[in-house]
Amino acid sequence: MQTAPHPLTRDLVLIGGGHTHALVLRKWAMSPMAGVRVTVINPGPTAPYSGMLPGMVAGHYARGDLDIDLVRLARAAGARVIIGRATGIDRTSRRITVTGHAPVFYDIASIDVGITSDLPTLPGFTEHAVPAKPLGTFADRWAAFLDSCGDAPRVGVIGAGVAGCELAMACAHRLRAMGRDARVTLFEAGATPLPGIGAGARRALLARLEALGVELRTNARITAVDAGGVQLTEGRVDLDFTLGAAGTRPQEWLTDTGLALENGFVRVLSDLRTETDPRLYAVGDCAHMTHDPRPKAGVFAVRQAPILFHNLRADLAGQGGARKPYHPQKDYLKLISTGGKHAVADKLSLRLEGDWLWRWKDRIDRTFMDQFRDLPVMGAPDMPGGELAEGLRDLLTVGEMPCGGCAAKPGADVLATGIANGACALRPDVVLGGGDDAAILRAGDGLQVLSVDHLRAFWDDPYVMARIAAIHALGDVWAMGAAPQAVLSNIILPRMRDRMQGEVLREITAGAASVFDAVGAVVIGGHTSVGPELSVGFTVTGTLAGDARGHSVDQARVGDRLILTKPIGSGTIMAAEMRAAAPGAVVVEALRRMGQEGGEAARILSPVAHAMTDVTGYGVIGHLRTIVGGSGVGARIDVARVPLMAGARDLTAGGVRSSLFPQNLRLSDGIDGFDPDRPEHALLIDPQTAGGLLATVPADKVAVTLRALINAGYDAADIGEMTGVGITLT
Repeated sequence: MQTAPHPLTRDLVLIGGGHTHALVLRKWAMSPMAGVRVTVINPGPTAPYSGMLPGMVAGHYARGDLDIDLVRLARAAGARVIIGRATGIDRTSRRITVTGHAPVFYDIASIDVGITSDLPTLPGFTEHAVPAKPLGTFADRWAAFLDSCGDAPRVGVIGAGVAGCELAMACAHRLRAMGRDARVTLFEAGATPLPGIGAGARRALLARLEALGVELRTNARITAVDAGGVQLTEGRVDLDFTLGAAGTRPQEWLTDTGLALENGFVRVLSDLRTETDPRLYAVGDCAHMTHDPRPKAGVFAVRQAPILFHNLRADLAGQGGARKPYHPQKDYLKLISTGGKHAVADKLSLRLEGDWLWRWKDRIDRTFMDQFRDLPVMGAPDMPGGELAEGLRDLLTVGEMPCGGCAAKPGADVLATGIANGACALRPDVVLGGGDDAAILRAGDGLQVLSVDHLRAFWDDPYVMARIAAIHALGDVWAMGAAPQAVLSNIILPRMRDRMQGEVLREITAGAASVFDAVGAVVIGGHTSVGPELSVGFTVTGTLAGDARGHSVDQARVGDRLILTKPIGSGTIMAAEMRAAAPGAVVVEALRRMGQEGGEAARILSPVAHAMTDVTGYGVIGHLRTIVGGSGVGARIDVARVPLMAGARDLTAGGVRSSLFPQNLRLSDGIDGFDPDRPEHALLIDPQTAGGLLATVPADKVAVTLRALINAGYDAADIGEMTGVGITLT
């Protein structure tokens, strides 16, 4: 979570992570605007670069070479990322609907959602073919096909425009390089392939298609697609992989926005604002430039970026009269790859081709992508001037940024010092408490669990933060074997104008409700205040049936197996994210793990577990110590069996540590075999937010219990056993 140095007064939302928006974010990182909160909404953590797709298909680039990491880019720009697909815009309330998320408010928004080459009106296409756009989906399906194709794969490409020809040659080259006896067929419904390019380039490309053995079928009208190929008016062609590259279609949800459209594409004026609504811009392939129509091409999207950046800032500053017009160039050079490291240039009617043109194209593409890899990193605040109090320099060490989530809690020594003598004498109706994670209270004929948790935000999406904070707060209730009952919220909102604060609170409320409603808990009230940054907390009660005492940490027995229900590593991953050092896909997967509720795991474990706790700020070892100390037993951890979040080990091996790590390191004192330099060991003291349950289970019941947990969707593991004395790592 990035603390804004100034109050926020305007919301700028970028819908889609297309090339124009990616470049705007990069420019924003170089020159942010005080008072503006920037949000980018995208279905995934990355946005693929279309210029390198044929090269990836041909095998010249790895899949990751195509991806612009929007999470890292947004971090550099001080923007928040919302992972979800935009599905509509309510222009009256100024809210964007997003799948799996609360609607997102905007003052100014820009649309850059690209296009699709899906052919929904062609029977069977959606079920059995793969459109070339969106690029990410196609790239994944192509990679899967390569892993499974036989010795004589049959590939069909629908549409013999530039994109279709380029992809057909790339497919043929890749399969030939793999030693496959491939057959690639290129289907064109019209009489002439490659319409709209110069005669010289057309001759060169047709010659390359022939040299690669690509069969070109013109006047080929496909009537249906099925799992085994395509049906044409004059016959059938059997295929193993069918690719659609015929034409371009806009996103269907744009039709319901009420914006003026041209064949489904958003009509924009010369300043890139929509013809209908001055608060909305549209750029890239999804836009139709009414003042100077142009074909869909990435070169226009790239050159729109400086104009969009300028005009958005003018509007956000209340200086709309300073907007600039965008004037697309009349002509541009097309460099078309031909499968191998060879390219054809489309310029006038000349026939220009050669390996040198591919090298030129490769240099252009790599230069474009390099600007998204070398990003500024947000460091710790500068040292104050003048004399410094002793110890201040250590707490403000350059490069050390305080983490959020459960990693923002004080160390175990601080709590031990602060509350060792501070717990008041227990009342007769307090069954369990006095410094425990949660209290058990006698309420009439039953028992009630009471717990509280509060998180400093580590992710700039209030909806997601509220979901994770709710799951985190429920952890103690689930660990005690209780059923969630009632909730009080405690929210600190950052400094914003009133409308923005209201919208943030709406997102928090919706995120929390999506968790608490699902587990039967009722939010009955709470308290909200304003502070320097967002934090979200909840006080939760739960009920225990009859005279059940619930689970605690003092009943583990020698011989019990130790079960962990979630992978670990969230503290390290989110620490890396703050430094723009974590891959976006790794961050989003960690958020998904933190957002997995633990109620079903608790229901599976409660009937069999002797002791149970949730793994939070003090890591696996810290919370295992509470079981070992409370039960008077020891433990052995089989380190290789501890599940880790994707990417956590590599980040730890690279030296990334949560800001709570030095304090947690003290918890490893006396543990036999612990080596803080080994990544797997270091992760055992990594602070977890909304971590899994750690339970001791009788050895004869561990197999069936693990199977039930895995069937319920948890990546649970048997990570060791309870022993006679001490904690040992093996």
